Amino acid sequence: MLRPESLLTLLIVAVCLLWSTAEASTGDRLPEFRECVKVCARENCDPNNNPTHIPLHLRLLFWTCPQECDYTCQHIVTQRRVAAGKPITQFHGKWPFVRFLGMQEPFSVLFSLGNLIAHHNGLTKVRGSIPAAYPLRRYYEMFAYFGIATWIFSAIFHTRDFRFTEQLDYFAAGAGVLYGMYYTPIRVFRLDRPTPRRRSFLRIWTVTCCALYAAHVAYLKLWRWNYTYNMAANVIVGLLQNSLWSYFSLKRWSATHRSWAIWPGIAVAWIMTVMGLELLDFPPLWGVLDAHSLWHLGTIGPTILWYNFMVKDSQENIAHADWIKDIKA
Repeated sequence: MLRPESLLTLLIVAVCLLWSTAEASTGDRLPEFRECVKVCARENCDPNNNPTHIPLHLRLLFWTCPQECDYTCQHIVTQRRVAAGKPITQFHGKWPFVRFLGMQEPFSVLFSLGNLIAHHNGLTKVRGSIPAAYPLRRYYEMFAYFGIATWIFSAIFHTRDFRFTEQLDYFAAGAGVLYGMYYTPIRVFRLDRPTPRRRSFLRIWTVTCCALYAAHVAYLKLWRWNYTYNMAANVIVGLLQNSLWSYFSLKRWSATHRSWAIWPGIAVAWIMTVMGLELLDFPPLWGVLDAHSLWHLGTIGPTILWYNFMVKDSQENIAHADWIKDIKA
């Protein structure tokens, strides 16, 4: 099995040289918006006419004068529409968020970092509570590595929306979801046990998941950048693994009657509930808090609960010493 740092390197290399198309919105076509951007650029961005200085913290995040005009005009037009009783509209496929320290979607960044911390703390807990020789620990560590990578790229994307950062976010999220699907049957059906039949299944399953991810990236990158397909693929894979964990949770609780055995079921139900936020699409409250950022907030709790379950489940198996027999075999 590849080391975590090697897998993360492969992930980064796989999503380099990315492309996508810009998404137009109603706000982009508003005459008042186009006129505002045109006038702003003429009066503030002409290098021969004392262009407006852009603060350092914005320049560090690659904000340019034309982009500053675009951002300013979005909010000028939005304020006028609200005052006139008209609905808020999207620009370039996004709601007009209010920036904070140059970050485009500050609460999505904040809650992405919250998930990142949850995975980092979970990794520390796994390493501190599960022996290194326990066969499933490496899969749990990889789960944490994929989670950390996913939320790093999410925070970067929501800080600054470029083609490159968008696709880093999407491909990292896809890898994280698919890895969740990869290790789920390994735990549920104990494919880590060193029997010839299980080893064969594990090899086939590993190759299958790698091939699926490669096909997913190739389709989006080389054929068509399809938002609907990407969402559907992640939802389907998520539902499959959630179904397996629900089955496992019920089976585990029936066998042990321990309260921690139902934690996967609780986490799955929790995630499915907050996933409904992704189906909502409303203008951000106070210009910063939208449905997507609330979805990010809602995944922090289940992540913490999940690591607690993995530790408890491992400790239960270790107490019965089944893993020692597997190692000796």
